[in-house]
Amino acid sequence: MLSVKANFVTARKGGSITRNIKATTSRLLATKQAQLYQQSCVSKLSTENQPTDVALEWQRARPFSEIPKDSALKFISKFLPGGPYSKLDFSQLATAMLKDYGPIFLMPAMPGRPSILVTHNPDDFENLFRNEGAWPIRPFSEAVRYYRNKLRADFFEGVEGVIATHGEQWSSFRTIINPILMKPKNVNMYISKMAQVNQEFVDRIRLIRNPDTLEMPDDFKEYLQRWALESVAIVALDKQLGLLRDDSENSSEVLKLFSALNDFMELSFDLEYKPTLWRVVATPKFRRLMRAMDDIKSVTWKFVTEAVRKLEVEKQQGIEQPEHKKSVLERLIKRNDRVAAVMAMDMMMAGVDTTTSLVAGALFCLAKNPEKQARLRAEVMRVLPRKNSKFAADALNNIPYLRACLKESLRVYPITIGNMRVPQNDLVLSGYRVPKGTLVSMIFSTLQANERYFARPLEYLPERWLRSGEEDHEPNTAAATKCAQSLKPSSPFVYLPFGFGPRICVGRRISELEVEAGIARLVRNFNIEFNYPTDNAFKSVLINMPNIPLRFKLTDID
Repeated sequence: MLSVKANFVTARKGGSITRNIKATTSRLLATKQAQLYQQSCVSKLSTENQPTDVALEWQRARPFSEIPKDSALKFISKFLPGGPYSKLDFSQLATAMLKDYGPIFLMPAMPGRPSILVTHNPDDFENLFRNEGAWPIRPFSEAVRYYRNKLRADFFEGVEGVIATHGEQWSSFRTIINPILMKPKNVNMYISKMAQVNQEFVDRIRLIRNPDTLEMPDDFKEYLQRWALESVAIVALDKQLGLLRDDSENSSEVLKLFSALNDFMELSFDLEYKPTLWRVVATPKFRRLMRAMDDIKSVTWKFVTEAVRKLEVEKQQGIEQPEHKKSVLERLIKRNDRVAAVMAMDMMMAGVDTTTSLVAGALFCLAKNPEKQARLRAEVMRVLPRKNSKFAADALNNIPYLRACLKESLRVYPITIGNMRVPQNDLVLSGYRVPKGTLVSMIFSTLQANERYFARPLEYLPERWLRSGEEDHEPNTAAATKCAQSLKPSSPFVYLPFGFGPRICVGRRISELEVEAGIARLVRNFNIEFNYPTDNAFKSVLINMPNIPLRFKLTDID
């Protein structure tokens, strides 16, 4: 409370003090309510009677107090200027702490963040996921919850999406959207519209590349982000935004949305994972994030209400699409226009930068492994015989090597360093007793380049992901199958790029369609090279983002 009082003393006189008190009190209450809400979810879902073998394992395990850890003061000192962690990003930090503390350790509580148990053990991952229950709790995203549950509660009206909710509220929302977004037929209907966006991207590449070197400009990452937003908007908003053409009639709103999404990703990392006072006082970054989410909300709601009006006019004219041809947005609007708007926001907030990173990683891998790129191109040319060929309805089901290339790219360049859960029952992790309600961070990224879990981990080998029967074009199918089997991960829980269980990424099928169709079109049109070092190619913030200029050389092929 001392910091709160100090803030009141330095506030301006008069009404600003009252407003500051109200705002601060609201944030404190919101944080406290979020904590109580999370605890209630854990309590409600906890199992009273544990099986005998689980109880025996608990008795034999070492106490929670013996888990390796540092004092809060010593731990925080490592982040101060000159400290060993001061200049490390998330991924580098995970590797450094693994070396310092071992495969399981406790990060002490820091300002604005509770203590977190960190594990690099895939057996622990499986134990957590297998015991997460029907309503898994994934912590953080508190700023988003504050925005939707408090600051703009009058707009959201309890419909708060999937990013920051838990328990029954989260489950109710997923119950509505899962049948719409998780069915392949509802997503595959967008392949022709995605193809249009991809062709515009190819045309833009030819305009922006250096005519002499054929290299992309230093800001090529922004063009990848534009392509990603265009692609997800086709599903989320049922329209093209014109970001690759620069001729949209809604250009000011579209650019506002694009800028706000970038701010959201940058600021969320600072406010959710770094020491911060936003839960006590409205810091400048907190205010910027609230403005960014206001912009995302206002532009999304504008486009959704336009879609609602269009459907109403068509209904009055007796025009209605058959059920199997209705868009995702139309299906969601039919349930609730607020649900449609919130889901559109979530898809864009979670889907633009993740897709950008996935594609950048895939391009790096293909550029540095020309023999794999050539094999992929030969496969793609069977479904796209001409550069501008249209995809057949089942085309993406007939390019298994493309999917293998993307899976291997996600192993080499993972989008995130891991996942988090709050166990709803007491568990034993790595031989230690972990009480329910503990925040547990599962770090995958340190394992995906570890030969204990992957054979030949430093090589880019898409073959490790091919299933039996998908190597028929190889000269020796039996040998190819045996080789692929030997390259498989030692545990299925080492590689989970889209999560696991009830809380698996709801936009997975959309992301896969975007990236598969996009990479196929790029490989069909261009030979991809990258003639620069790829050391530290990505920087880990909220997710892993490109950290070097993406100066790919893209040469037209016949």
